[in-house]
Amino acid sequence: MIRLYEPAAYTRDPGSYWTGTVTPPAWPRLDAALQTDVAIIGGGFTGLNAALTLTQAGTRTALFEAESPGWGASTRNGGFCCIGGALVGEKALTRRHGAAQAALWHDTQTAAVTHVRGFLDSHGIDADTHSDGETELAHTARAMSALRKEAEADPTARLTERRDLAAEGMAGPWHGALTRATGFALNPAKYHAGLARAAADAGASLFADSPVSALKRNGRWQLTVNGRTVTADRVILATNGYSSEDLPPWLRARTLPVQSSILLTRPLSDAEAEDAGWTTAQMAYDSRRLLHYFRRLPDGRMMFGMRGGLTARPSEQAAIAKRIRTDFATAFPAWADVEITHEWSGLVCLMASGHPFIGAVPDHPGLHAALGFHGNGVAMGSFAGHALASALLGQPIDLPGFLSKPPKRFPLGRHRRALLRPAYRIAETLDL
Repeated sequence: MIRLYEPAAYTRDPGSYWTGTVTPPAWPRLDAALQTDVAIIGGGFTGLNAALTLTQAGTRTALFEAESPGWGASTRNGGFCCIGGALVGEKALTRRHGAAQAALWHDTQTAAVTHVRGFLDSHGIDADTHSDGETELAHTARAMSALRKEAEADPTARLTERRDLAAEGMAGPWHGALTRATGFALNPAKYHAGLARAAADAGASLFADSPVSALKRNGRWQLTVNGRTVTADRVILATNGYSSEDLPPWLRARTLPVQSSILLTRPLSDAEAEDAGWTTAQMAYDSRRLLHYFRRLPDGRMMFGMRGGLTARPSEQAAIAKRIRTDFATAFPAWADVEITHEWSGLVCLMASGHPFIGAVPDHPGLHAALGFHGNGVAMGSFAGHALASALLGQPIDLPGFLSKPPKRFPLGRHRRALLRPAYRIAETLDL
């Protein structure tokens, strides 16, 4: 595999809290040749949703995960199932693609959240869900002015002025808040485990420790997995920020993985929550471009995340660990000395277009991909897998046309991480 970051970004055990809350799915290692209708590369939310949709329709499906089940972003994220999936906003999308396509994108985001909720409910999966929508906290007075304007245009959103934050259990250095009605929080490992059970029960063949090392077409697709040959009519790439640059070579430089880092405290008592003024069950984030995201888990632990390091070198990882603790203490000074039990990082996948790609790979008949969820893969990555599978079944979901437009390459090729440092500096300046 050819990947963008240093080996430390791809360690077998990233230290995520979530993986210790479930019995991990037991998938076998592929050790024999296999023929299937559809082969899926990647065993996270996207791949499993695709596998479930396909197998429920009677399509033979085999899924291949290079590491352990859910090893990538699916068990490293913050568990925010919410509106999102693009870096570009509604106004920019309207200018580029028209009002109708921008409106359809909004509906697609809502449908993604509904899709995950529907799966959990229909399969009776307890994923520790909480939060009534999601709350954005204004980090400046100017940001609060923008939230007020949004509230005027959105009757479903609820505005909270600064003076009322403490009464809602959201005390802190913020200038107010806007709560959007769509979204909820979950334990991503419990959701992933439930997906895996559902896909297996439906008849999907799921394999772990089975990296795809080669992919070629010879009438049908041939995948090399653990030295064995898998033959398939169609292939889905569902590897997102953990993609290999050469699988296929077309993918090279079309994604930009960036790190996001999370810390988790020990369980906090209700009295400690009262001391900090943060008693809400809402999932929240601040209005910075390089935002912080946080929520109090059902067992009282506080989760706090932010952008990660520019590299996975030890010095950079140590610096970002110090930075996240400092930012946490600034937001919640009453918890500055609380024990941190878990710290980990994962990769978020960016696209040059600023929005996901869900569609056919050009000049590769039968090869499809769903990539680039910009930190919102719990909902959008799940829905993308389902939507892509539905299209393969001849039952396409109405998605914005721009999502299937082939993504462009980032400048600088394998050196494209160099784009991040100046971009982060500009963002931090604009966030002042």
